[in-house]
Amino acid sequence: MGILLQMMEKRDIINWDKGTVQTRYDMKKTSKKIIKSFSDAIKGVVFIFRTQRNFRIQLLCFAIATATAIILKLSFSEIAIIIFAGGLVLVGEMINTGLEKLVNIISPEYHPLAGVIKDISAGVVLVSSILAVIIGIIIFLPAILKIL
Repeated sequence: MGILLQMMEKRDIINWDKGTVQTRYDMKKTSKKIIKSFSDAIKGVVFIFRTQRNFRIQLLCFAIATATAIILKLSFSEIAIIIFAGGLVLVGEMINTGLEKLVNIISPEYHPLAGVIKDISAGVVLVSSILAVIIGIIIFLPAILKIL
């Protein structure tokens, strides 16, 4: 019990369910790991932005759609739906690029299944883009018709 109190005095974190203690040193290591994870994720986004023309085009469309939604003074939920739909397209493009790079590493020579994997991942982007356009039409058309 004395050791337990000493640990509590040092403000270490005690996980009663697991019976473990996380020291300040462990917390610093965890913080560094989290910072490194965010840093790696940002590197991935920068890589996609620099190397993928379609991502830049989709990001521009996303920005235009979001700005238009705000300018048209759409409701909060309509703006959220526009942001979600556009974000889904961007995420799809990132997954597509990641899978393409992975397939290129695994199968440097042509293989029919490698092509199928790339086609399917490109299809994800196509379907999410079509859905985003449909959502955009459903939300923007009534607002634009009100103005006209």
